[in-house]
Amino acid sequence: MASATEPLIKRDTAPTSQVQIVISSPENRSCETDTVNCTNNEILQTTTTVDVQSQSAQNSAANGFANHWDRRNSISLPAGLDTIMSEPPEYEPQLTPEHVRHGTGGYDTSDTFSEVGTSDDDSCHIGSSSRSTRNARRKSVAPSSFRLKDNGLEYSPQNSVTSINSIASLLKEKIMMTLPSNLRKRKTPAEYHLRFFVGFLFLLIVFTVSFSHVYYYQQVLQREYFPYTRFNKEEKFLKLYSSEGVEIAFGHLGIEVPETDRVYECRPSKDDHDGSVCFEWMEHARIRLNYENRFGILHCYNIRWYSLSKDVHPTDCYEDGSQYGHWYGGGRTLGMAWPVELGSVEMSPFITGHIGHHRWGGVLKRYFINSRGVAISVDPQSPLYVSINAKNETKLCLKGQYDEYTYTNSGGRPTLNYTICTSGNMKTLHLALSDKSLWDGLKKSDAEIITSLLTEPVWQIAPKDKELLTDSSIVNLTEDVISLGYFRQGHVLLNEFWQSEIGDFTFDEERFATVKDTIDIIHRRGFRIILTVQPFISTQSVNFAEAVREDLLITERGAEESRRIPALTRYKSLISAGMLDVTNNATRFWLQNRLRNLYHSYNINAFSLDLGSAYDLPRYYQFKKNLTNPDHFKALFVESALAAVPVLGVSSAISRPPAPIFLSLPSLQSTWESLQVIIPTVLTYGIVGYPFLMPGPVGGDYVTENMSQKAENESADIFSDASTDELPDRELYIRWLELATFLPVRRYSYLPSQYDKEVVDLAKNLTTLRQQKVNSLLQKYVREALETGIPLIRPLWMLDPTDTTCHTVNNEFSVGDELIVAPILSSKSTSRDVYLPAGLWQDGIDGSLRKGSRWLHHYRASLYQVPYFMRMPDNTRF
Repeated sequence: MASATEPLIKRDTAPTSQVQIVISSPENRSCETDTVNCTNNEILQTTTTVDVQSQSAQNSAANGFANHWDRRNSISLPAGLDTIMSEPPEYEPQLTPEHVRHGTGGYDTSDTFSEVGTSDDDSCHIGSSSRSTRNARRKSVAPSSFRLKDNGLEYSPQNSVTSINSIASLLKEKIMMTLPSNLRKRKTPAEYHLRFFVGFLFLLIVFTVSFSHVYYYQQVLQREYFPYTRFNKEEKFLKLYSSEGVEIAFGHLGIEVPETDRVYECRPSKDDHDGSVCFEWMEHARIRLNYENRFGILHCYNIRWYSLSKDVHPTDCYEDGSQYGHWYGGGRTLGMAWPVELGSVEMSPFITGHIGHHRWGGVLKRYFINSRGVAISVDPQSPLYVSINAKNETKLCLKGQYDEYTYTNSGGRPTLNYTICTSGNMKTLHLALSDKSLWDGLKKSDAEIITSLLTEPVWQIAPKDKELLTDSSIVNLTEDVISLGYFRQGHVLLNEFWQSEIGDFTFDEERFATVKDTIDIIHRRGFRIILTVQPFISTQSVNFAEAVREDLLITERGAEESRRIPALTRYKSLISAGMLDVTNNATRFWLQNRLRNLYHSYNINAFSLDLGSAYDLPRYYQFKKNLTNPDHFKALFVESALAAVPVLGVSSAISRPPAPIFLSLPSLQSTWESLQVIIPTVLTYGIVGYPFLMPGPVGGDYVTENMSQKAENESADIFSDASTDELPDRELYIRWLELATFLPVRRYSYLPSQYDKEVVDLAKNLTTLRQQKVNSLLQKYVREALETGIPLIRPLWMLDPTDTTCHTVNNEFSVGDELIVAPILSSKSTSRDVYLPAGLWQDGIDGSLRKGSRWLHHYRASLYQVPYFMRMPDNTRF
């Protein structure tokens, strides 16, 4: 018996050729007799050189092996057993289902058919004639099958019987041989993990390559045609960047242009020399973009869309929200959201209307500004439609579209022409874009009118029944004001009921029999008289027949030139009226003569123009000269009147009227909701370019008799004179009075003396506050407004445009840069949260100093107190 460390095959000394035979160490190998079988232990393999002495020795070994094979495989004997030759030297074992190769020559036994494991004691030497006795069935491994050849034994591709003692083992082996190889060879968990990892890695690579391709494709399509922009002509989007490279605006352009259309560069044209770029979607639309640097601080991009199809209306939308900032401007909307994205407006014509019946109010401007330093100005000739957050989309959308009423089609396709500018912050941007020509043409008398409106109240007389407006009512009002003792006389404003019929342009002789004497009396008392006039001529007016005969009115569309028919409409108390066509030079001349006669005959101080809205025009209107926008008649009417008489107020506008004209706020009901929309309305009007504002009367406006209760609840904006027979709620009147103290103009329809002594005392205290602190600030910032165009009443972000909290505060305002007002606007409330911008502020109620850039939570103010704060030098200390 060889020792444990000796190799199983010994070297003979006879000379012979050398072959390579794989042998194993006895420590890791066990055998059944002289048959080579592998155990479950890992086999340590070595290779040695064996000298084969002679061919006879080979034959002898082969015969001995065959005899042993005969004993072990008596159940199934191979044919030609006597001729079996010995194993060739170059033999390598074949893999079987029970043997899995590890390394070069080792095998790992399968547990498939094993019940009892083997031990080292069961090992034997190759060629031994004896075999160890098995006490229990061991895990057996089927030897490979052999086939006969002349040169000896050779392994057959087939497998032999697993065990001579077990028919079951034979059946198991046969079944395993019939199974597919992928089922016979079970995968280990490690193999599954590897396959999963490889699959995941493959998918990751595919995704990365695809994403890189798409991203690269998008970046290739985006070109910096102009500084700080990226325009993708295929996807039709525009990105704007700040000078620091931060994306500040994202626009979806040409939304109605089909996505499948291919884009081409435009043909050369005369506009190419201006540096613009042009692209065209064949038979659908064309876009031209241009760039301009203004004042060295503004980057402005002009975008002009031209529709080439009746089915395509140029539409661009810009994102809003926290990532792209807050939008302000536009004009009066329902609910008067500040910023505008807090509200919602469906796509509609951008023309003046009546809130509650139309999408937009009576004061508009084609101007929007964003808190990220982006501003949009739309050309006045574009047939503009606008939507804000329509269909639950957080977008501000602009659209060019003709229709049958607002923008009549003259035969061409719609266009959309606007300019978008960017700067470091929105205050710098707004100052750069503001109209700085308000002072141009200003006379000394105009400056005096501005000062008088800022420092003296306006006393509005607008009864619901025109029979109540008489000589005596005017005289009585002036006496009541004087009896209070603390008000300056101011201006007496009469609504349109001073005429017998709207359009007479003369006083009603029955109600104003001594009107000249009355006006003389109020002048001597220190009051001024202001009359309201309108562009409407009642069919009952003495001037209607003349207006029709002289062709002074707007006519029906489509009528023959020789048979022009006046188009009729309704407005306020007017059931049937014509409208003066101010595009006609004859009409302008006629209007100016009537105003001059009225002005000089009765010694009138000034006029206020009640212009109505675009929807108050006749349904199928036709001007003498075509107007691309029906609201353009307002500017023409103001221009005509101002050329003849002084004008200090207008009710509606789409562009800034010249100084000293103040723009009236819309009529409001006597409700807390109306009180709450005043500040957002004032801020919006100021931002879009109207610095001189005249709020409505304290406590709310009058309501005419023919207004239904339902309409009264929906909107009082239809009527410039709104109120009821009863007084406004006392608490509401007090809070309204406190707010009005800090606004540019104070207007009254109800006197404080119509309430109790506490209200009278409060009005007196607030008048003193106005004279001591507010008037001087207003006059100071009037000069700045005339020179720079910025408003008198400002949002908090104009004090600190970098403070994001200031961007959304909609119930506070500042007078210039020095006085912050935070009135209480809710019923039965004596506290509120107040935000102070950066700086040092002195509390107007208790005189304490307050540090800015923070909230004052639950700030308390009684019914007779209004929270306000004066800016102080930063080094102020007590």
